[in-house]
Amino acid sequence: MSNNGPGVTSSVDNALRLLELIGERQALRVSDAAVELGVAPSTAHRLLNALRRRGFVLQEKPNGAYRPGPVLGEIGLAAIGRVDIRQVARPVIEDVRDRTQETVSLSLLEGRNVRFIDCVESPRAVRVGDRTGVVMPAHCTAAGKAILAAMPEAELSRRFAGHELATRTENSVTDWPALEAELDEVRRLGYAVNMEEGERGISAVAAVLRDRAETPLASIAVVVPALRLTVRADARKLADDLLAARDALQDRLRQG
Repeated sequence: MSNNGPGVTSSVDNALRLLELIGERQALRVSDAAVELGVAPSTAHRLLNALRRRGFVLQEKPNGAYRPGPVLGEIGLAAIGRVDIRQVARPVIEDVRDRTQETVSLSLLEGRNVRFIDCVESPRAVRVGDRTGVVMPAHCTAAGKAILAAMPEAELSRRFAGHELATRTENSVTDWPALEAELDEVRRLGYAVNMEEGERGISAVAAVLRDRAETPLASIAVVVPALRLTVRADARKLADDLLAARDALQDRLRQG
């Protein structure tokens, strides 16, 4: 006979909701978790501690905010397939780096954010540094917008319920209709552009990677100092090399 009553189901639902919130916000305090779940702070604290013990979340200092743990990253990569996407992608992003002489990154979507999971740096003296491990709002990056544009409308609406958009710089898209229009443009062009929207002085061009079912998996981006990407024509030049490499990488992943 099963012992899984309503209380157990509720706890599981709450734990899963906490994981969604941490994936979206990248930091969550006990008080905020309690409000979101509609439970006592002691209950939220107990659930977060259980997730911490299993490696799903981290807490850098006592009474501090909880952040995504290593297990979440491992699950995200495992969901892509049997092959570690970083291993397959590394020769391709190195080739794009050599062709463009710019920094090239590989990214995954986490909730409303994008995480850079691998990167090769430009050989130039003035360049964008290694982005590996950096997490940013997806709509403020070319890497994130490339993936968002490839998502079904229902999934996009679920992730951005309420349509609130974080602001990183004066160039960040903060209006939902404006973001929708930009995502339409990404679909038309086949690549996304970021003009100092996530960080001042940094711009990028990115393309989405899809699996056999056309589900967006990740994105690759050429990340450059903003002074070298001042007009959309500059983006088109970078996109030519990027899209050819993306197609080759996509074929490799689909064969894996």
